[in-house]
Amino acid sequence: MAIHFSWHQGSLFLVFCFLGFLSFPADAAVKKYQFDIQVKNVSRLCHAKPIVTVNGMFPGPTIYVREGDQVLVNVTNYAQYNVSIHWHGLKQFRNGWADGPAYITQCPIKTGHSYTYNFQVMGQRGTLWWHAHILWLRATVYGAIVIMPKEGTPFPFPQPYSEANIVLGEWWNSDVETMVNQANKLGLPPPTSDAHTINGKPGPLFPCSEKHTFAMEVESGNTYLLRIVNAALNDELFFAIAGHNMTVVEIDAVYTKPFTTQALLIAPGQTTNVLIKADRSPSRYFMAARPFMFTNPIEEDHEFFLILVTLPQLPAPNDTNFALSYNSKLKSLNTPQFPANVPLQVDRHLFYTISLGQNPCPSCQNGTRLTASLNNTTFVMPKVGLLQAHYSNMNEIVSLCSIVSNYTGAPLTANLGTSLGTRLSKLAFNSTIELVLQDTNLLTVESHPFHLHGYNFFVVGTGIGNFDPKKDPAKFNLIDPPERNTVGVPTGGWTAIRFRADNPGVWFMHCHLELHTMWGLKMAFVVENGKSPEESVLPPPEDLPPC
Repeated sequence: MAIHFSWHQGSLFLVFCFLGFLSFPADAAVKKYQFDIQVKNVSRLCHAKPIVTVNGMFPGPTIYVREGDQVLVNVTNYAQYNVSIHWHGLKQFRNGWADGPAYITQCPIKTGHSYTYNFQVMGQRGTLWWHAHILWLRATVYGAIVIMPKEGTPFPFPQPYSEANIVLGEWWNSDVETMVNQANKLGLPPPTSDAHTINGKPGPLFPCSEKHTFAMEVESGNTYLLRIVNAALNDELFFAIAGHNMTVVEIDAVYTKPFTTQALLIAPGQTTNVLIKADRSPSRYFMAARPFMFTNPIEEDHEFFLILVTLPQLPAPNDTNFALSYNSKLKSLNTPQFPANVPLQVDRHLFYTISLGQNPCPSCQNGTRLTASLNNTTFVMPKVGLLQAHYSNMNEIVSLCSIVSNYTGAPLTANLGTSLGTRLSKLAFNSTIELVLQDTNLLTVESHPFHLHGYNFFVVGTGIGNFDPKKDPAKFNLIDPPERNTVGVPTGGWTAIRFRADNPGVWFMHCHLELHTMWGLKMAFVVENGKSPEESVLPPPEDLPPC
């Protein structure tokens, strides 16, 4: 697929239709939302089909809160599928019951039943998002979370005139769950999406899509804040706006040192806030996104680009150099008000290899089923909620062990079988963790955006090739590394993160490419309770869904 868009016109034919800042009353402390999971017929690309939605909206409603607010979202399931909702990036301190991944922190909400997610937004402000966390339902069940700073607290960057949410997604003409089930029976990946979307709309270069185009109307001379979310299931995306530079000021609801860029790279699960000034002559300026196909710069040094007039000049799909350069510019703000509390001493070093593989499957098309694994273990989803099992002292903890090899040499196509199991890793409360995620050459090298629930972490290092534990740590950024909840592990490379395990509970970690998650590229950390009740998991709510 080439380029996927959305934006045009307005009275000045710049690109932005704006939303004003929400004005919350000073005494607002509790925000209540009702999410009805319901099926609605939706038409895109000349195809109509029933999709699962929240309140009949695609994408779903935006959650607006202030830092410090208590949030209650009552979810009632009227659809034919079991469902759960994950509040992506919210730390949920001691409160994994509100985190949402099915069979990790809760059993799903069955048809005809309800569950209230009850959580407080503490120590976070910026843009996050929510999505379904079971099957592939997040293809249509997703929306933004906007966390405004506490009343009277300004942004650490120039106040924008107004703002808008830009939620990037994917669209399939076929029924997604049917397509995925068929692919699983064959042991193969399902077809790629038919279009990418901006706020659920493919844009005017797709058939039957002139009316399905997101337009943003702006006033010349003003500066706007764009809250960009990558809700796509399987694609890292380049994003750009014709004729305009963007100033990056926040990633994953953490302020950054501002820098200006012509395009940005955003992986599934990540958010990026940018400032953009409407400083061009009145006209139509398109915004566009295209997938990034990460290639290994050791093996690839060519690039290609299809130029289409009136569109932004996006990086080439395989522009690895731009991707690496862009990510290297991301740095925490690290001011007295917003410090970067990077763990300088490490209590425990972890090393996880990321691999694709094949396991025997007599009924599959090729006699094998594609899989994915961490340290050669393909995660098997349990039948009960792991957090509830942990809370009741039911579960056995098994650590992940790694095997030393040349991880990024020529692709290996033999001995691709993996072990199956529900593998967890136990962490002592308040211990400091360094985790190196290493891509491997089993079957093929590939990029992987990893998301850790319940935590932010610092991305202290990254590189191409094999991680060298003797040389690479000397190059770590321990001053102002980017702080986020989702990080891309480069193709044929590694990423090192650090965090303090100060949030007790069971916390999912997985690749945020839905295809790889389905294949088993996931695990969970069990963070033990501390010594006091204030350092322990809260009791489960009374309406926690049963299995």
